Amino acid sequence: MTTAPTAELPAAFAELRDAFLEVPERDRLQLLLEVSYELPPLPARYADAPELLERVQECQSPVYAFTEVDDAGVVAFHATAPEEAPTTRGFASILAQGLTGLTAQEVLDLPDDLPLMFGLTKSVSLLRLNGMAGMLTRAKRQVREQLAARTV
Repeated sequence: MTTAPTAELPAAFAELRDAFLEVPERDRLQLLLEVSYELPPLPARYADAPELLERVQECQSPVYAFTEVDDAGVVAFHATAPEEAPTTRGFASILAQGLTGLTAQEVLDLPDDLPLMFGLTKSVSLLRLNGMAGMLTRAKRQVREQLAARTV
């Protein structure tokens, strides 16, 4: 597994990654569960219009997400995942905390193997890590689509 040096990751992701890597491997799943409680609620504009969110098919649980790029090029990532799926909620929370506030270009520059950088490969299944990768892939695609729509 290739792990980028912390300096190559935006600060929020570097801090989260370091938090996971600093605890013993056996405690990382517990940390992920704690992070799951930090998933921000959806803004009202999405809570009242769930059709605006995109289903993340790679997740076993029903996860819906949307990435916004504001006029200044700053990203906000919104997601919802059931409370009975704390691992998935934890991944969504990591992305919400890490992506929100980045520029569109910073999001696009994130390494595709970001989900593997948290030291969770022995704590959660590859299928669950693929779910986080699916969320990241969608976020990047949604950013690209919004940027392209502005140039038309």
